[in-house]
Amino acid sequence: MVKTLKGLLGLFLIYAAMGTARAADFAVGTATAKPGQKATGFLQVPAGVDPATDIPVAVINGAKPGPTLALVAGSHGTEYASIIALQKMIQTVDPADLSGTLIIVPLVNTGSFLQKVPHLNPADGKNMNRMYPGKEDGTQTERASLIITKQVVERSDYLIDFHGGDLDENLLPYAYWPKTGDAKLDAISRKMVSAFGFDHIIIETDRPTDPNHSRYLDTTAITRGKPSITVEAGRAGTTDAKDVEALIRGSLDVMRCLKMLPGTPASMEHPVWVGNISMLVSDRDGVFYSLVSPQMYVQQGMKIGYLTDFFGVKVQDITAPVSGIVLYVGAVPSMRKGDNISYIGEIVSAP
Repeated sequence: MVKTLKGLLGLFLIYAAMGTARAADFAVGTATAKPGQKATGFLQVPAGVDPATDIPVAVINGAKPGPTLALVAGSHGTEYASIIALQKMIQTVDPADLSGTLIIVPLVNTGSFLQKVPHLNPADGKNMNRMYPGKEDGTQTERASLIITKQVVERSDYLIDFHGGDLDENLLPYAYWPKTGDAKLDAISRKMVSAFGFDHIIIETDRPTDPNHSRYLDTTAITRGKPSITVEAGRAGTTDAKDVEALIRGSLDVMRCLKMLPGTPASMEHPVWVGNISMLVSDRDGVFYSLVSPQMYVQQGMKIGYLTDFFGVKVQDITAPVSGIVLYVGAVPSMRKGDNISYIGEIVSAP
């Protein structure tokens, strides 16, 4: 009888502990969500050598236990499709259906968004996806990167970084799969990228491996042992419903893959795999005329565009350095020295 009572007491304590774990609030920044609820707030970046800023964040705390997934967009504040997609995700996901916790940061670079400045944070002129893991005594971008590292990346089990074509960029939807050489990590991230469902996947093998100099958001997660992928959709300042819906659908399918939502993901079984990417950079100022569009296949030496001076006189033909697929091409005539003209990816066999 004593043993039975002890056994029952032990079971009671186990279930009580489980109940406590399930009943835990989840806080990120000023957003605190109780189990089965969602909350919004801000990651507060304090003032330093330049002004403070607030980054919006939402926490959706599932009614059932499970992993934590972070979705982050708007490092470049005029990549609008991904920003709108994550706004809609905040409204779409019902915590009653969720196992685990969803952290959503829909807009990292609020200055870029409000001032319509592509690529950079207007507060300090830095790229908000190049300064990770950040530093406390840095400029606004670096301080923001540190807070995202500490409060979002390190609180998560998995992460998806969302991007797309900026105001001057025309690209096809694609995803990045980081192949690290860690078999377990690579297997999980490959399942995630397949579940997301984009039919073009770029294999990354050359990103930073030092967690203290991780540079990008996805590598900040990966170098801390957290499977991560990057996805891109949208272009040239548009919020086409097809792009937004693809980002939402992909996110929900990854959540199904991670058992955070019921159902089976519609995985992409036979995507186009892309290996090396050749980046064409302009060596002069001028006016750009494109002769190709994303998803076109080109041969090495093929003319893909040309530059003129400001009087319309052709000054340079732009040719493909390799054979492959056009992933990205400039979306506007404006071209400065050092600007990207095009990305051409070489097709490879499935890894």
